[in-house]
Amino acid sequence: MKVLLISMPDVVPVLVHEAAVHIPNLGIASIGGNIDSRHDVFLIDLIRKRRSVKKYLTKILAKINPDLVGLSAMAWQFDTCMKIAHLIKELCPETKIVIGGYHATIMAEEIAQSKEMQWVDFIARGEGEELCRRLVNGLDGTDDFADIPSLSYRPDGGQGPFHHNPRGENLDLETIKRPIRDKRRLTWGYHLMNSSIEALETSRGCTRSCNFCSMKNMYGRRFRAYPIERVLADIDDIYYNRKVKSIFITDDNMVLNPKRVIKLCDAIIAKEYKNLKLYVQADCITMAMHEDMVARMAAAGFKSVFLGIENGSKKNLAAAGKGDIVQASKQAIANCHRHGMMVIGGLIFGFPEDDEQSIIENYTFFKEIGADAAYCQIITPYPKTGMREDLLAQDLITNKEDLKKYNGLWANVRTNHLSSEELQYQFWYQRQVVLGWWDPPKSLRKQGRLWTWIWRFLMKPFLKLRYRRIMKKIGWKGRFKQEIKRLERMNVFKDLEEY
Repeated sequence: MKVLLISMPDVVPVLVHEAAVHIPNLGIASIGGNIDSRHDVFLIDLIRKRRSVKKYLTKILAKINPDLVGLSAMAWQFDTCMKIAHLIKELCPETKIVIGGYHATIMAEEIAQSKEMQWVDFIARGEGEELCRRLVNGLDGTDDFADIPSLSYRPDGGQGPFHHNPRGENLDLETIKRPIRDKRRLTWGYHLMNSSIEALETSRGCTRSCNFCSMKNMYGRRFRAYPIERVLADIDDIYYNRKVKSIFITDDNMVLNPKRVIKLCDAIIAKEYKNLKLYVQADCITMAMHEDMVARMAAAGFKSVFLGIENGSKKNLAAAGKGDIVQASKQAIANCHRHGMMVIGGLIFGFPEDDEQSIIENYTFFKEIGADAAYCQIITPYPKTGMREDLLAQDLITNKEDLKKYNGLWANVRTNHLSSEELQYQFWYQRQVVLGWWDPPKSLRKQGRLWTWIWRFLMKPFLKLRYRRIMKKIGWKGRFKQEIKRLERMNVFKDLEEY
């Protein structure tokens, strides 16, 4: 069997620009690596083909003629996913299509009844490694669809209703093989600014109670870790075989078991990788309470950590199910800085009681706690989350259906004091006024001398001059409208609009 696994081209800007960071999709790489070796597997990450999606896929599909295509999509990518499924069926009518990922898992019963699903043959719910391995075997007659846990399929093989097999148990991570990073990956050029980067997973799941997160619907509130030997083999593959020294660790919350993190860091240190750079996301409480762990992380090559600070208001943190983590946020940042690690802080806006002043105060709070960069989002009422139920009960969701805008950039909600339009503007405007132009911290200037120098002495002065001229002509509101138009164009793929 020939299998082609595809991730979507839709992006969200990270810090500087949506083209500044392209990290390979680890999900399809892991699924592909676990399909039985007698089958031919290929990977396409369309983030690297954003400007020519249809042209590229037309060429590749004609060349490979796959028996099965797997499409992975988040909620905000699902519209693009359905257009690509339509394109594939038009070009290769006999090819079977399976969709998976968070949205397909959480909304399987709802989307199975939509008209777009005429292009789809299977739905993979939950973790895909074992399911897709067995699905491919089922297509070649060596397994039975009815016996595959978490698979949704049409028993009549045609256009009839989907049957949803019972949900399977979480996988034993010790049984999962390493992901594909070789020539079977048809798209390349992944980077963090001007450095090549790869992705790595050391654990899955999170036990925290954040009610805006879909994680528990995918894995439950469980934390599972890969064997340290497997993690080291993965790093070896990236470092020695791929010749890449920057690694983004995709774990939902890697630090939930501090003793394991220290043990892993000691093992990495013992390997004596030179110039290894690791990037991770973690929770504030653990990073605040375990400075010894933070120190070992820094010694092992961890250069940057994303912390979910979320908000400076205790009331808003309670609404998010985060608890009072204000002091923990401050301590976590202090611990990271003490050991030379850069901190990217996550902020969320649009809580029910937010007004203009509270938005100003939240950005001001962020400046005061000393994080090095901010990744800011507006509350997004993702399907099947506690946050969505709370906001629905208060009649604060203004966009219930257009999931393409469910990526954190858009105001899909209103507050008790701000309309969606006002929230969108204040979210953008106060960032410009309060946070101002980003100044890379000294630790980052050492890590990325070239691109930080380009940003500080070329790009930022040029942009300041450019926007000064724009402001004279159209002011803040005019500049905001320009930015909104740019964001609206970001994930529009003209060659897919007919589908």
